[in-house]
Amino acid sequence: MAVEVDKIRTAAERVAASHGLEVVDVTFTGAGKFRSLQVFIEKNAAGRAAMLTQAEELAGTDDAPVLPRGVAAEALSGVTHEDCATFAQDFGTLLDVEDLVPGSQEYTLEVSSPGIDRKLFKAADYERFAGSLVKVKTFQPMNGQKVLTGRMRFENGIVKLDLAAVKQKGKKPGGKNAEEKMIEIPLADVEKAEIVPEI
Repeated sequence: MAVEVDKIRTAAERVAASHGLEVVDVTFTGAGKFRSLQVFIEKNAAGRAAMLTQAEELAGTDDAPVLPRGVAAEALSGVTHEDCATFAQDFGTLLDVEDLVPGSQEYTLEVSSPGIDRKLFKAADYERFAGSLVKVKTFQPMNGQKVLTGRMRFENGIVKLDLAAVKQKGKKPGGKNAEEKMIEIPLADVEKAEIVPEI
């Protein structure tokens, strides 16, 4: 019997919502005893807003959070080990009760944060991470390439990448002679995209 990832995602979203979390991605890989169900979670919008408020209150103090360059506090997942453990326990119980994974004794449930190099899936992700460095893979070549990296903007379903923001061979990003080199990619043409950490 095949695993229905869409049903698993829907169940994961129900559990996540009850904990103030959102599901970023769900993947099911492997075969036999080596099957793995991976769920990536993050704080929901209210949770991220609380993180931002706390970061603003702590700004300039010894307790201020250290963030990767170019990443705002509200953009981070903010998921703790306890969040993952609690979600995994409740979600694992639901998976067993609803029998969503056939042969449920033979798989591993892994719950984690999407990390700072997280993937972008929906328009809301692109809006939230506007201003970040992003690597985009397209279905068709754009500007002669299928993989492009640049500083991202997102407007009206269009991913706009400033390629001049990325260091090119022998040049510094944003140097005095650098000019904005913007590529526009319709979201429907994006095969996958992920944040490029700036640490």
